[in-house]
Amino acid sequence: MTAQQEWTGRWVADRAGVGLTGSDRLPDLVGLALRENPKRAHLLVSTVLGKHVPQRPSVVHGAGLDLGRLVRELLGEEAAARAVVLGYAETATGLGHSVADGLDAPYLHSTRRPVAGLTPVGGFEEEHSHATSHLLLPADPALLAGDGPLVLVDDEFSTGNTVLNTIRELHARHPRAHYVVVALVDLRDESDRRRLVDTAAELGTRLDLVAAAGGGVELPADILARAAALIAEVGPAPEPPPAAPAPLVRVALDWPAGLPDGGRHGFSAAHRAQLEEALPQLASQLAAALEPGDTGPAAGEGRESGAAGSGRVLVLGCEELMYAPLRLAGALADHLPDGEERVRYSTTTRSPVLAVDDPGYAIRTRLSFPAHDGPQDGGSRERFVYNVAPGADPARRFDAVVLVVDDVADTPELHDGERSLLAQLRQVTDRVVLAVLPSHRPVPAVRPQRSALPTPLHGPEFSSYRADEVSWLLKDLSDVPLEAPTEEREEAVQNGGAHYAESLPVEYQPSPEYQELFHQALRISARRIALAVGTVAETLLRERGRGLVLASLARAGTPVGVLIRRWLAFAHGLDTPHYAVSIIRGRGLDPVAVRYLDAHHHAPDVVFVDGWTGKGAITRELAEALAGTAFDPELAVLADPGRCVRTYGTRDDFLIPSACLNSTVSGLVSRTVLRTDLIGPDDFHGAKHYTELAGGDVSGAFLDTVADHFAEVLDEVRTAADRLAAEDRTPDWAGWAAVERISAEYGIDNVNLVKPGVGETTRVMLRRVPWRVLARRGTGADLDHVRLLAAQRGIPVEEVDDLPYSCVGLIHPRYSRGATGASGTAVLVKES
Repeated sequence: MTAQQEWTGRWVADRAGVGLTGSDRLPDLVGLALRENPKRAHLLVSTVLGKHVPQRPSVVHGAGLDLGRLVRELLGEEAAARAVVLGYAETATGLGHSVADGLDAPYLHSTRRPVAGLTPVGGFEEEHSHATSHLLLPADPALLAGDGPLVLVDDEFSTGNTVLNTIRELHARHPRAHYVVVALVDLRDESDRRRLVDTAAELGTRLDLVAAAGGGVELPADILARAAALIAEVGPAPEPPPAAPAPLVRVALDWPAGLPDGGRHGFSAAHRAQLEEALPQLASQLAAALEPGDTGPAAGEGRESGAAGSGRVLVLGCEELMYAPLRLAGALADHLPDGEERVRYSTTTRSPVLAVDDPGYAIRTRLSFPAHDGPQDGGSRERFVYNVAPGADPARRFDAVVLVVDDVADTPELHDGERSLLAQLRQVTDRVVLAVLPSHRPVPAVRPQRSALPTPLHGPEFSSYRADEVSWLLKDLSDVPLEAPTEEREEAVQNGGAHYAESLPVEYQPSPEYQELFHQALRISARRIALAVGTVAETLLRERGRGLVLASLARAGTPVGVLIRRWLAFAHGLDTPHYAVSIIRGRGLDPVAVRYLDAHHHAPDVVFVDGWTGKGAITRELAEALAGTAFDPELAVLADPGRCVRTYGTRDDFLIPSACLNSTVSGLVSRTVLRTDLIGPDDFHGAKHYTELAGGDVSGAFLDTVADHFAEVLDEVRTAADRLAAEDRTPDWAGWAAVERISAEYGIDNVNLVKPGVGETTRVMLRRVPWRVLARRGTGADLDHVRLLAAQRGIPVEEVDDLPYSCVGLIHPRYSRGATGASGTAVLVKES
């Protein structure tokens, strides 16, 4: 930082009492801003990343190149030649690619965009993030299958949880002797640093860390209150003054055929050489489009300017698409006279941040606009671009903006409406150039021929269901000790030490009191369930035909699959095949089960069935797993309170009694298990059959009680199916929005700890370490069993207004064994 420059963290430091400690370089690398979030106050804003702050492209690319060279020195030439670099979406996709350039290594970054024809080789949830569900989609799975060093790149490290979780998952598939973690700034505390050392020892591998600067962030105890007061004082960001729209010019770049637009599916040394050769010509085409005058038929109406060709130019990327716009910006700076001074680079983002037009604040101005790339992850559709509008300082104004998107993002939402990104850019500059790159659509690598498929399991040898009611596409692990105490499982899962599907909770015989609650709930709701079963079954029959094949998601979906099968037999005389398959959040749908279904049935006839929706995580998991296959990824459920599917019996959140119990209402079958030491590449996922719990088994009683109502609801079912056929059933993901709001209000950084709906809340009370329950004010008997469980475990039940679900269960957000008392009940932790 020069003597004339003011630190862009001063405003927050002075008013909110936030300070940086550690390396003297830290203030040169980051400024500070405030999040518009009542539970998380501050944001570190990188000055060299090119995400929130426009920067010289040579500085942005150079920061990554320098880190890559440091990694090369650490590894040595021989090991560096075998290294692979993995970057994290969205913020570090360009940084990771630049590190790979400095290391001269192949590159891959995670993505939130599923691609038809590519099966994820891994995925993870990003903790402390407003957007989750990352996929790893290399065109060639062998890219991550080697044993050379793996270099993982993120913009900053606060805890290191995301990186360590990724290393654990990838190490379980393809163990490596050496991992290198790279970041611009390392802000972990001592406990997080020890955890990296412990993880390396546990995995029997070497873990190194390379960062440009290290340090910490000092926060006052009342930081949340201070931030809230400052946000209220500043108010909304002012709108730019209205102006005649600037000309819009679409430039056709001669992007080389076959050259990926980034590292979403892998980027090799050959691709790097191809890009370097093409950059001068691409820069020349961009420079021509910046010259005033109509340069082609796509030029829009608007004011004309003679300054665009000689003034300040911003090259603006789009979320994950960071690297190609960065390199185009650097080539343009080399091409234009005084380009190093004139050209800047940044990208759009998903991150909502407060804007304050002050030289000592990192985010001076903000434009918000609707997403224009058809996001499929169920998160917020609002997007942002910072420090592009000049605000009160005319010297910060850009004379031209070059927007670079891929063709997936070149949609009507990009162009149409006053709030579209292009419309807003045309208000704050003299010329907008739109460059659309061909989104890379790789041909998946040919996979080796698989071995013979395993055989399904049937009752009564496996499960208490009749053999004709369901075929279990599972591996029998009944003789394997897999159970662990709930508290130990919760601690391991939240600390990144294990995935929830690697062990099982201990299942106990339900108490007589709780069994009676189940029977009472069943008597009350059996008719309502029968109506929902018939409605969803009739909807499926009308829309998918009589050749249906049911694939229920084990295990909660399996009773529903059996009931739908019974309805189709009762109302239409059909003998419908029904399978139970495993799907695991973060691990996906069992690929061997998918192969089995594909080999034995016409894939489009297969309907995936579950009991209810919560926030839609399994809905997204299913869509991602089936992307590019002939299977229809649409999920059918009895109840859709999360409003994230279009095939359902009802969208009411009511008690489905099968949620009250575990295996004793699901054919005596456990949750599914996926562990590499137990499940081979050609095995189904595993599960256990608890024959010792047969004395309390009510699986058949549940099915029979509901089916006994089929005849009396037949006419109502037909009316309900007619009504649904005429309605707009498009998912609006209202449940996900509620989960995000609750997560923010209660300070829970991981949305996976918020379990919405009566079914998910019941599971929290039975299997996890609950923290509290939120109940919609006035909800009655549907929550009796939840209130009973809460009383037994000493968990508070808070009645709240404006809850789209009947209740929401919150898992203890900062769990350790110390958070559970001697009685086994959760202890509330007072939050600052």
